[in-house]
Amino acid sequence: MSEEPAEPVEAAVTAAADEASFTALTEPHRHELRVHCYRILGNFTEAEDLVQETLLKAWRKRADFQGRSTFRAWLYKIATHACLDALDAPARRHELAPAVHSTGGAAGSDLAEVGWLQPYPDRLLDLAAPESEEPDAAVIARETIELAFLAVIQHLPPRQRAAFVLRDVVGWPAARTAEALDLSVASVKSALQRARATLRERLPERRADWAAATAPSEAERALLRRYMAASVRADLSALGALLREDARQTMPPAHLVFEGRAAILDMWRPVLEGAHAWGEWRTVPLAVNRQPAAAGYLRRPGERDFTAINIDVLRVEDGLIAEITTFGPELLPAAGLSRTLAGDDPDM
Repeated sequence: MSEEPAEPVEAAVTAAADEASFTALTEPHRHELRVHCYRILGNFTEAEDLVQETLLKAWRKRADFQGRSTFRAWLYKIATHACLDALDAPARRHELAPAVHSTGGAAGSDLAEVGWLQPYPDRLLDLAAPESEEPDAAVIARETIELAFLAVIQHLPPRQRAAFVLRDVVGWPAARTAEALDLSVASVKSALQRARATLRERLPERRADWAAATAPSEAERALLRRYMAASVRADLSALGALLREDARQTMPPAHLVFEGRAAILDMWRPVLEGAHAWGEWRTVPLAVNRQPAAAGYLRRPGERDFTAINIDVLRVEDGLIAEITTFGPELLPAAGLSRTLAGDDPDM
């Protein structure tokens, strides 16, 4: 693997007499460090916090950088240890919770068990490819960021997770990964073997079909448009036609999972139909984690504007929706969308 010349960066780091000049060196790496932290933590908000913490630690430890590795690798090491420290801290520790069917029965789901999982807007992923000649500094592919992948690696122990991300996702050799984690090469290889076995067992079988994609396909975008139109019309028949019979809808924050087309439609019915329907819907397309998604906005009776309710992220197989992952609207501003949409006066 090629390395960027260390001497000019080392000299620049040494010469950084104030935080502003040091920030000029680190800022080009901010977006990719956020993606790195997000993969380990599974949470966009915490990843942003940890990147800021990483850059502050790098400033305080700048005298430790001697050019033995690239400046980028040094930042990755600091970020990785910041994530591991966060995962070990009782105040920030997350525990996997069993997914529960809405009727109370048990239903296994990696996505629903990770209650802290958040989506990552594609518009920010597109900023994360650094200007570097290193082979791992590439456009972020769908296979390394989609929700099913993120949910599975959250089930790995923290150091095993970090070793897998550095070795198999970022693309570092085993020796460099071991140095970053303060582990032996043998320990890294053992951790990787266990992590890869877990992924083979738990990831969707069809995932390899779109591994190289960096954006939703046109067919997926067309299906998303049909899904959005049917949602706005509150057309359960049309929505049902878009779902596989064995489709699944998960809601990670609530650890809920709805198994099968019938269960999903039963959950939607009181929301969309009848005297107790919630109100009028609008939808806006977006892309997160390299998957098609839609933001849902609701205007309840008597209200003027539409208020964001959720983000639905779709996984498509054979032209139909195989899985819907539903999040709250908290990250819409990060995706460039408002929390409200202006509407006509409901009394008019």
